[in-house]
Amino acid sequence: MLRLHNTLTRTVEPLRPLQPGAVAMYSCGPTVYRPVHIGNLRSFLLGDLIRRVLVWGGLSVRQVMNITDVGHMTDEVYDRGEDKMLLAAADEGLTPAEIAAKYEAAFHRDSGRLGILPADVYPRASEHIGQMIDLIGRLIERGHAYVDDGTVYYDVTTFDGYGQLSRNSLDQLRAGHRLEAVDHHKRHPADFILWKAAGPRRVVRYDSPWGEGYPGWHIECSAMSIAYLGERFDIHTGGVDLAFPHHEDEIAQSEGALGHQVVTTWVHGDHLLFSGQKMAKSSGNVWTLDRLEEEGHQPLDFRYLCLTSRYRRQLRFSPDALAAAGKARARLGARLAEWGDPAAALQSPAAKKWDERFRDAVLDDLDFPRAITVLWGLVDDDSVASAERAALVGDWDRVLGLGLGDAARAAVPPAEEELPAGAADLLAARQAAREQRDWAESDRLRDELDALSVEVSDTRDGTTWRLR
Repeated sequence: MLRLHNTLTRTVEPLRPLQPGAVAMYSCGPTVYRPVHIGNLRSFLLGDLIRRVLVWGGLSVRQVMNITDVGHMTDEVYDRGEDKMLLAAADEGLTPAEIAAKYEAAFHRDSGRLGILPADVYPRASEHIGQMIDLIGRLIERGHAYVDDGTVYYDVTTFDGYGQLSRNSLDQLRAGHRLEAVDHHKRHPADFILWKAAGPRRVVRYDSPWGEGYPGWHIECSAMSIAYLGERFDIHTGGVDLAFPHHEDEIAQSEGALGHQVVTTWVHGDHLLFSGQKMAKSSGNVWTLDRLEEEGHQPLDFRYLCLTSRYRRQLRFSPDALAAAGKARARLGARLAEWGDPAAALQSPAAKKWDERFRDAVLDDLDFPRAITVLWGLVDDDSVASAERAALVGDWDRVLGLGLGDAARAAVPPAEEELPAGAADLLAARQAAREQRDWAESDRLRDELDALSVEVSDTRDGTTWRLR
């Protein structure tokens, strides 16, 4: 049974699906006004890893990931008619709809390049304004929200559990707002906007019972998660920076409207750091997958790098670390190519023991660093037949998502006529020397082959080669 760290309880808990055999999961997705960077992608990878482990374990998973195409407000207090979507549209000379379509397509392309499986549904915020208005109406009816001059606020003092996810109290939040711009329309400094009245310059606006306006950021996830997963579901994932205020507000909205707990387990991934800082456009330290490829790396090399760190820990990114990850993934592909066809079934106790170790690692709160250690232990264990090792690595890659089958095909040696001149004769002579146990001659011929850029590997199943 998969065990996950629940941010709500601060403990690692067994996942017990509300519906036996089936898991419902909501993952916070992108705001589509610019390309996602690899820090964003590490956050999205968390939901993919959970899903892969669950499916590998025999469960079905329904995953929903939102697309924020309405935009984040740059200033909740004074509406200047600008948000991130509109600023991007102005910069690129496109309409907000064109900006959203452009960067949503780029997000899907980048997710696929990183081996992230597609979610079952990608609801767009702009297509669910009606559900948001309905949910806001319920909050007003239940006394959790109030209207002031066309703007609807959530009254945090009406929700007893506010702050439980982030461990904030209302007194702490009141103190934290002292140095910020004051919205005198709020009853409590921590109250947040559910619906914002549109200013005269606001381009994207919608009709509502409270006048023309647009939804707050937090309400979209409450409305769409309930619409597609129901009033109770198992897992909600996102980056650690979303725990407050976004997910805290989401809990208040969903549970305030429905009167009961909606999400069982909240799972948050930590930041990707580059040059000692969180990767962010504002810091000028952004890497995209396009830049990564321009530097000579493959997207799945970055995925391997992510697997070397626990998801709840910060991951320090560097070009050197990425290059090392790429070499490791290439070596895995080469070994898989050496082993040939996988076994139909595991037979040896040693192979089964390795499988148990891998399973224990990934089920223990996604301990992929330990799983990678197990993987390399198996790779180097010549006591396990090559066919069994090939079978295990192929099966484990359903969880790892490293594309090792493609890496293995890329590592297959070219046809013999593509060998450098004289190399075929040297390979034949070396094989004869090995059969006669003339190890000195074998080593000498290896050196000659190496000078021709032919790398030779000796395994229990024979000798293989590849061009360097």
